[in-house]
Formats: sequence, structure tokens, C-alpha cells
Amino acid sequence: MAPPGPAGALSTSAEPLSRSIFRKFLLMLCSLLTSLYVFYCLAERCQTLSGPVVGLSGGGEEAGAPGGGVLAGGPRELAVWPAAAQRKRLLQLPQWRRRRPPAPRDDGEEAAWEEESPSLAGGPGGSGAGSTVAEALPGTLALLLDEGSKQLPQAIIIGVKKGGTRALLEFLRVHPDVRAVGAEPHFFDRSYDKGLAWYRDLMPRTLDGQITMEKTPSYFVTREAPARISAMSKDTKLIVVVRDPVTRAISDYTQTLSKRPDIPTFESLTFKNRTAGLIDTSWSAIQIGIYAKHLEHWLHHFPIRQMLFVSGERLISDPAGELGRVQDFLGLKRIITDKHFYFNKTKGFPCLKKAEGSSRPHCLGKTKGRTHPEIDREVVRRLREFYRPFNLKFYQMTGHDFGWDG
Repeated sequence: MAPPGPAGALSTSAEPLSRSIFRKFLLMLCSLLTSLYVFYCLAERCQTLSGPVVGLSGGGEEAGAPGGGVLAGGPRELAVWPAAAQRKRLLQLPQWRRRRPPAPRDDGEEAAWEEESPSLAGGPGGSGAGSTVAEALPGTLALLLDEGSKQLPQAIIIGVKKGGTRALLEFLRVHPDVRAVGAEPHFFDRSYDKGLAWYRDLMPRTLDGQITMEKTPSYFVTREAPARISAMSKDTKLIVVVRDPVTRAISDYTQTLSKRPDIPTFESLTFKNRTAGLIDTSWSAIQIGIYAKHLEHWLHHFPIRQMLFVSGERLISDPAGELGRVQDFLGLKRIITDKHFYFNKTKGFPCLKKAEGSSRPHCLGKTKGRTHPEIDREVVRRLREFYRPFNLKFYQMTGHDFGWDG
């Protein structure tokens, strides 16, 4: 056979060259598409990723979701929340995961929440069984956690101990525009010398439009706290959860008794001289309940309009109503409503149908709502007489009758 001519040789050598160019073109095209997708994700916050918060196996709305956001009925479907809401809720997810209760603290701050079994959700207002927390992709979560910044709190729950501060904070954390540190910082009473930079670093990251909050009930009875908070920001909004001071004192004693069973009786601690009926106001359980006295110190630094007084009793009987007042005070849209709560008859407390970052019912922990010891009725009567003038003054100062003397 005759050897190929010049035209045949050129055709044969061109084939490998064209394949090589084609492969390079494909690689460049893939690289370009990948780059475009990465930029798209950065710009749009990966809106197409599935289930950024909670996948509800039974459908329904996420607690605290904006009106326009509805979660998909299954974990494989796409959530159609607005991008801003997705970012806010993803920022909240790691906080919920870390929120397994720490060991009890010296100040009485104990386990805040326990997760209800699905059977509890079957009661009035229950959310049903079988709900799960959908895991967000770690890469996306890390990307979103780089957003926002740590801010000093714009609102602080400053009191009072055993008034219902933990419940209020956990209820508020359902709101997508509220970001709060879980543990009590105790900055303005114990750690002020560490500086505001240290304090700010304790706070969670927030996006535009979100409020940073913290709660430390001992601030209300700390003489230096009002001036220190005012020095940080005169615009700080202050929330005080108050409760019948007699019931609060007994609850305070009950908590201490659970840790130190050998302490004296409530009756013996209440009086300096029981025969003379002289109340021992140096005992912290009694002193905290003299609300009018403590409030005077705060009014030297903050106007009364900058303080909201929440009823601890109404927080139990009508949580949605009190949360409505709090949301209005903070300038938030009323997202937390009746639909977020159900009453747990066993505990005697309202519980969240779906807590922050979860689709399962959550209640206050086992250390909350302890059974109070039986207290001598005469001692209770004398305590009520002792607190009555302070209560009446407190009603006048706040413009609200809490009904403790009715």
C-alpha cells in the first residue's frame, strides 16, 4: 500500500490536537461554572440549600418564624424562608446546640430547659411527635457565622432572682430578631474590671435589625449596676421581672434548701426577733423583695419609661400577653403569640411548643418549679404586713398594681 499523502498526514495529526483543545475547553468551562456558583452562593447566601433550620416531619410553621416563611413539610424539601430570616435562624442554631445545661452555679443559675418527650406534645396545644432538627451543612453554617458582629446589649433583664427571668429570656429567644447570651455574664456586679471589650466578646453575633440581650437578675439589687450600665449606654432598655415578694422569698429559700439541706428553717431566718416580730432585712431572700428601695437607685440613672416591669405571675398565667408587652417595649414585631405555648399541668408552667432551633416541646428544667416547703401561716401573714407599704410604693413608682396585697 502506498504511504499516505500530505493531506492524510495533516488530518491524522489534527485529531489529537482537537481532542486536547476540547478537553482544555471543558476544564475551563467547569472551572468557570464552579466559580460562578461560589459567587452566587456568596451573594445569595446559598438560598437553595435545603432545611436551614428545622425540618418538620408533620409540616407546620416554625416557632417565631416571620409571617412570610413556611418550612417545608419534609427534610428533603426546600425551605422557602426569606434569605434574611434564614441567616438569622442559622446564626441561632449553634447557640441551641451548645445550650445543654451546664453544672449548677453558685448564684443559683441552674439547668434552664429540658426537652419534652413527644407524648407531652399530645396535650392541649401540643405540636405532635416525630419532629427532628435538620442539620445545616457545616460549610454553610461556618460561612454564615462569619456574618454579623458582636454588639454590647441594647436590652438587659436586670431582675429579679426567682422572678421568672430565665423563662422570659428563653421565650424571647424564639423571636428571630433577638439574640441573647445563655449564661448570666455578671459583668456589672462581679466582672466590671474586665472591661467592655471582654463583655462584648461574650455576646452572640447579630445581623442588622437584631437585638442583643443578656440577663443577670442580681443587677437589680447591686448598687453600682445602674451607674455602670448608664455609662455603657444611657439608651439601654431594662426589663425587671417581679413576683409576689413573699412567694419569691419562699422560692429563694427552697432553692437554697435543695443545695444545703442543713440550713435553718425559713421561719428562723425570717426574724431577727420572732417574739417582737422584727423582720431580718439583712437576709437576701427578704431584702430582694423590697422592690421600691432598689428601684430608687435605678431611677437616678434611667427614666421610668426606659424600664419595663413584667409580672412573674402573668408570665405563667398569660405568657403570650406578657411577651406581647415585652416585644412592644423592645420595638419588635409581635411574632411570639399564643400559638407558641402550651400549659404543662405536671409542672404547672407554660412550655414552648418549639424552642429556638428545635421542633420539639421544651419546658423549664427539673430544678424550676420545685415544691415549696410548708411555711407557718403566721410567718407568712407577718411577711405580707412587712412588704405591704413597700409594695404600695412600688405600685405608685411603676404605675402598675401587681395585686400582691389583694
